[in-house]
Amino acid sequence: MADRVTVIGWDGSPLTGAATAALSAATLVAGAAHHLALPEVPANAERIRLGSIDLAARRIAGHRGSAVVLADGDPGYFGVVRNLRAPEHGLEVEVVPAVSSVAAAFARAGMPWEDARTVVAHPRTLRRAVNVCRAHHKVAVLTSPGAGPAELALLLEGVHRTFVICEELGTAREQVTVVTSDKAADHVWRDPNVVIVIGGGPEPQATGAWIAGSHPAHPHGVRGWALPAEAYPGSATEGGGENGEGESPGLRAAQLARLGPRTGDLLWDIGSGSGALAVEAARFGAAVLAVDSDPAACARTAAAARAFGVQLQVVEGRAPHVLERLPEPDVVRIGGGGVPVVTAVTERRPERIVTHASTRDEAEALGAALGGNGYTVRCSLLQSVELDTAAWSERERSVVFLLSALRSDLAP
Repeated sequence: MADRVTVIGWDGSPLTGAATAALSAATLVAGAAHHLALPEVPANAERIRLGSIDLAARRIAGHRGSAVVLADGDPGYFGVVRNLRAPEHGLEVEVVPAVSSVAAAFARAGMPWEDARTVVAHPRTLRRAVNVCRAHHKVAVLTSPGAGPAELALLLEGVHRTFVICEELGTAREQVTVVTSDKAADHVWRDPNVVIVIGGGPEPQATGAWIAGSHPAHPHGVRGWALPAEAYPGSATEGGGENGEGESPGLRAAQLARLGPRTGDLLWDIGSGSGALAVEAARFGAAVLAVDSDPAACARTAAAARAFGVQLQVVEGRAPHVLERLPEPDVVRIGGGGVPVVTAVTERRPERIVTHASTRDEAEALGAALGGNGYTVRCSLLQSVELDTAAWSERERSVVFLLSALRSDLAP
């Protein structure tokens, strides 16, 4: 019984001495067709075409002799090592790595990549991978058949990005192509490929960076969530608009807590107003579509996004009609529009919805619309009083009904 398997990464360059030694002693070799065609593979070794990793692992576990698995790039980075190490297989894994396909792609592009997000796109995860591309300036996408550059481009409709598409890295057919996202769907791309998705503004400066993938430093020294209205450009305190109960920091904090926006999510903020909630959701890593019928509100939201260095898409239009052409949401905040907008949102089946009302009658109507369309509803009456600490007198009072809804099939 095989109790050890050597996993060898291959990036197109000559195999190392350790890799060659392990391969020459192998009595079973598993890999893709181009791996099994390598001249170093022993002629008398049993060969397995890798399809299902779990099936291959079971065959390796039952093999008497030395087993080798060949994989592209670094097999410990979104590779076969995790599957082979699963407890049910009982395999001891030794890894001989190579340059990962992500590192190779950024090298071909001549770009740094410690600030990049990396995602894997399968047909079942494609939408979430696209949401990461919406939300972040630089993303490396490890694609698969049915979830490649063309499919990424189609789901990014309306969002301008630049694609650096690296096909068949490390092979004689390697090709690197730079296209805008609106052109990527017009081509047929060869697998496997890595797509570097760039855009949404100037490249952030990573001076003093200490963490890969994201830089949590707050712009202009700003720290915290549910920031006051004056933190956002064009807010009412700057003479740029009205902030009613739907714009209060306390309500915004409660709405974000109920929604829980996260990386890979798409949040609709319907009635974005000052853009405060949209920006804070984007700071959590979610992709955001900020919707408002008021051109001035759209401008305020765009300015707030620039000020905080986050990516979001502003959509000018009146709900519910404008919602018909938007991509599927995971979570939705409804800042106005009443029952018609709530009903239209429930038809798109997001996981969570929050909205608010200024009167009990309005809250009951919104709650009935949510509950009648397959959501479990909670309602709270939130009251906050801001005090002037110089005189300890009341400065501002906010009273609002907060409704939060969870899709019933997800409710405990």
